[in-house]
Amino acid sequence: MAVTDETLTDLALSRSSLDRVALERRRPEIIAELLDDPSTRVAEIRGDRMRVAAAGGAGVGDTAGDALGLVLRAPEPADRARLGLHLGRDGDGTAYVGVVSTDVGSEPEAAGSGHESDAWLTLRQAGEALAPRDAGVFTTALALANWHSTHRFCPRCGAPTEPNQAGWVRRCQREGSEHYPRTDPAVIMSVVDPDDRLLLGRGAHWPEGRFSVLAGFVEPGESFESAVAREVAEEVGVKVDAVRYLGNQPWPFPSSVMVGFEATTRETQLTIDPVEMAEARWVSREEYRDLLRGGSIRTPSGISIAKRIIEHWLGHTVEDVVGPGTVAGT
Repeated sequence: MAVTDETLTDLALSRSSLDRVALERRRPEIIAELLDDPSTRVAEIRGDRMRVAAAGGAGVGDTAGDALGLVLRAPEPADRARLGLHLGRDGDGTAYVGVVSTDVGSEPEAAGSGHESDAWLTLRQAGEALAPRDAGVFTTALALANWHSTHRFCPRCGAPTEPNQAGWVRRCQREGSEHYPRTDPAVIMSVVDPDDRLLLGRGAHWPEGRFSVLAGFVEPGESFESAVAREVAEEVGVKVDAVRYLGNQPWPFPSSVMVGFEATTRETQLTIDPVEMAEARWVSREEYRDLLRGGSIRTPSGISIAKRIIEHWLGHTVEDVVGPGTVAGT
């Protein structure tokens, strides 16, 4: 898809800067070699958390927009017994390895206490404040760890599988078939009516005040544009006229990639699917700004492409409207 001046760039989880050096994964000994090298940088993942520290030595909860960084370390002997993931190399040739720890639950909560120099945070908590390299390391490691945790058995024969190719393949121990990380594509889209109003929806199980643009998974045999049209029709009964690409980002919760679009429609009558949607509404830019300032609507989280799609339509960031740190994300 062509990149234009209207394409969303610098999305929080789309900023990986490492060379993935995929050919290195083929060497069976590569993880052992990297863990023998003290210059290798190890990113340990516990459950859905990684250890991060605030720039400048401030407490994690006191960053107030300052950058966070992953706490990377040299390899330790215990890493040899952990699942290792070759994440790539930086421009200096330094290798980065993710290790999946079983010490889940022993790490302190991030808590935003403002007193700890570092803490174990989720990607949702830390992603927006991470530099490109660290955002890519966290996003890739989390996606791979999620996949490994749910693909321990062969879908063909049911036998156990084992990690292969530096954590990028699982191999059946019985018949040798290879299985690769799964990524489920989903479309997410703004829908705008002839009066330039934006369509917002609240999911059936979302709390009051939580609204976002529509989204849904791509079905087999379906193009992205067709998926946009189908999802909008299914969820709110509206037929779209045109669909234009905006951008994409990985979404490892647990294993998706979100492909963003802008759609237009001449229809304004909504017929809501109650299984999918609790409510849906059209809002003008002025109405949306008033809702934000009044605190009666909550925006998607800062790491999500949904927030950027809304801001693309709005013409301002949410923080421009209400001030930094005053809007609860979802």
